[in-house]
Amino acid sequence: MPAMWWVLGVVAAVVLLAAYLGWTAHRVERVHVRAQSAERALDAHLMRRAAAAAVVAEQADIVELYAAARLALDADPDERESAENDLTRQLQAITLSGTDPATRTLVASSRRVVLARQVHTDLVRDALTARHRPLVRALRLARRYPRPQYFDIEEPPMPPAVPAPASVPAAPLEPV
Repeated sequence: MPAMWWVLGVVAAVVLLAAYLGWTAHRVERVHVRAQSAERALDAHLMRRAAAAAVVAEQADIVELYAAARLALDADPDERESAENDLTRQLQAITLSGTDPATRTLVASSRRVVLARQVHTDLVRDALTARHRPLVRALRLARRYPRPQYFDIEEPPMPPAVPAPASVPAAPLEPV
């Protein structure tokens, strides 16, 4: 009879260990998938901001801003951070005070870039933390996923929201 309790204890320990390993593997997978989604969302918001900046630059005839926006839109992945930093500096050099739809779109997309970058940074940090846990490293649970990378761009200041004119109803923002 005592041997049976030992067998049951070992089986229970194995079941608990298997459940913990399964939970850990699922957590590592989930945090990596979320980091990849955040990277795609940040990329989309950066593209929208660059496109909106190009439109505003064309309307206001600001050559430097237009050039920076085109470089950000056409940049290769390894040149992307530099191009986005140049665009951020050009946007900081101008004042966005118009109430036309192009300026409102640029301000809204710039605000979304700030938020998307914060979310991306948080999720990359979480994924890297999960990767560095001893059990995850020992069992190589994260080997299927590429190592998430921070997107190092200058933190653009959160531009103030441009109020819509009172006579024209505000256009709804595009879905995130």
